[in-house]
Amino acid sequence: MKIYRVKTGKLTGTNYKEIYKGFFYHYNSLKRKTKRRPYIRSAYFDKGKVFIELFLNHLDKKENFRDKVRRIRYFPCAIELIQKSRFDPVSKENPNKNSEILHRFVGQTKENDIFFVQIKEYKKSNRKWLISVFPLDKRKRLSANL
Repeated sequence: MKIYRVKTGKLTGTNYKEIYKGFFYHYNSLKRKTKRRPYIRSAYFDKGKVFIELFLNHLDKKENFRDKVRRIRYFPCAIELIQKSRFDPVSKENPNKNSEILHRFVGQTKENDIFFVQIKEYKKSNRKWLISVFPLDKRKRLSANL
C-alpha cells in the first residue's frame, strides 16, 4: 500500500467556527465551478467525477463537534488526494450493500499526519461519491485500520 503525500496543509483554527469557515471556502470554490452537483475530477478514476455532496450529509449526521472538526480539517488535503493520486486504494465490496464498492485512499500531510479518504462507487451506474475523510487514530496502527 502506497501513501500519497499531499502538498496542501490541513485547515488551522482553534474552534469550530474558524475551521468551518475555511472548509466552506474550499467547498464553495468547488461548488461555483458547476451549476449542478459539486464534484472533483479524479486522476485514479481516469478523470472521472467524484461528487462531494454526500460528505456534507455525512458531516451533518455527526453530533460530536470534535469529530466534525477532526474530519473537516483534512478536507483540502482530501481534495488534492482525489485529484492527483494514482496510487491504488484499498477496495472492497460494501458488506451492507452488494451494489456498492468502497475505495479507501491513504494520504499524508506536510505535518506527517496520516488520513484516509473513503469513496463509494455504485456498480450499476459507476457514479462515485466522497463519503468520509478522517485521520488515523494515533492509538491504532496503520495496518489494523485497513
